[in-house]
Amino acid sequence: MRVAVLGAGNGGMAMAAHMVIKGHDVSIYDKYPETLEGIQKAGGIYLKGAVGEEFAPINLVSSNVAEVVRNRELIMIVTPAFAHRGLAEILAPVIEASQIIILHPGRTGGALEVKRTIEKNRPGFVPVVAEAQTLLYASRKTGEAEVTIYGIKNRVAIAAIPAKHNELMIDKLNGIFEEFYPAENIWETSLMNIGAVFHPAPSILNCARIEDTKGDFEYYHQGISPSLGKVLERIDRERVEVAKALGVNTMTVVEWLKDVYGAEGQNIYEAVHSNKVYGGIKAPMDINARYISEDVPMSLVPISELGRLTGVKTPIIDAMITLADVLHGKDYRAEGRNLESMGIKGMEIKELISMVR
Repeated sequence: MRVAVLGAGNGGMAMAAHMVIKGHDVSIYDKYPETLEGIQKAGGIYLKGAVGEEFAPINLVSSNVAEVVRNRELIMIVTPAFAHRGLAEILAPVIEASQIIILHPGRTGGALEVKRTIEKNRPGFVPVVAEAQTLLYASRKTGEAEVTIYGIKNRVAIAAIPAKHNELMIDKLNGIFEEFYPAENIWETSLMNIGAVFHPAPSILNCARIEDTKGDFEYYHQGISPSLGKVLERIDRERVEVAKALGVNTMTVVEWLKDVYGAEGQNIYEAVHSNKVYGGIKAPMDINARYISEDVPMSLVPISELGRLTGVKTPIIDAMITLADVLHGKDYRAEGRNLESMGIKGMEIKELISMVR
C-alpha cells in the first residue's frame, strides 16, 4: 500500500519504518527540513527495539507536502495535535477525494477540527478524516535516523467522521495493521484519550523534579506515586462522565491498561507499575515539553469544554488547565481546541451525537 506519513518525530519515524519493513511504500514529510536531514542522508530509518533491528529504506523524504501525499491511499498524520490545524490548511488544496486522512492520534476533537478546517479552506470538498484513540507505539527517536520501539499496543480504537466511513477505513488499515479496531464514533476515540490522563498531571505535579533533574527519572514508574495516582483517578472519572453524557461507555484507564498491555492491579498506580512496557521511559527534559503544551490545549481543554456543553463538572481537569496556564504564561482555553474551533459551539447533546454517526 502507498502511504504518506506526515511528521518525523518519535511516532512518525516509528510508523514509517514499521510500515516499510512490513512491505509498504512509504513517503515521509516534516515541516522542518533539518528534521529530515538524517533520514535523507541515511536513505531511510534504522528501527530498533520490540520489532527487532532492521533498516527501513525510504525513497521520498521531503518538506513538500503536495509531493509527499501525491497518489497515496492513506495519509497518516503523526504529529503533536497542535500541528493538526496547520496541516489541514496546507492539505486542503492538494488532497484527493479517494484519500483517507488518519490522525494518529487525534487527541480530543482532532478529526472534527481537521475536517472543519479542510472544508473551510476548500468549500464543497468533503474529506474522509479519521482519528486513532492513541499512538500505536511506545517509541522514542534515538538518533537522527534511528527510532526505538519499546512496545506496540495490542488494540487501538479508531473512528472516522461520520462513522459510516469506518468500514472503508478499517478495510484499508487491516492491510497494514491488525491492532486497529473500529470505535463506535469519534466521541469514543476522542474521549478514550489516555494521554489526557497520563501526560499533563504527572508533568505539572512533578515540575520541580523535572526542572531539577532535567527529566532524568522514569516518567511512569517513578513519576506516578500512590498519591499522584489518586489525582489521575479523579481526572479519569471526569473523562468517563463526559463520555457517558455523549452516549459513549468508555473504558477506565485501569481497564484500558489491562486490555492493551495485560497490566494488573486495582487502581492506576498499581496498573502502571505492573506494565513493563513503561519501564525505562524517561520524563520530559523541561516543563515546556508537549506533555503539557500539547495535551493541555488539545486534550484537557476540549474535554472540559465538552463537559460544560453537556453539563458535566470537571473540577480537577479545570485545575490542571489553570496550573498549566500559570506555568507556561498561556491562556490554553483561548488557544486550544475549544467549542468554536471544533465547530460545535451552541449545539445540543442530541446534535453532538447525531453529527458523528
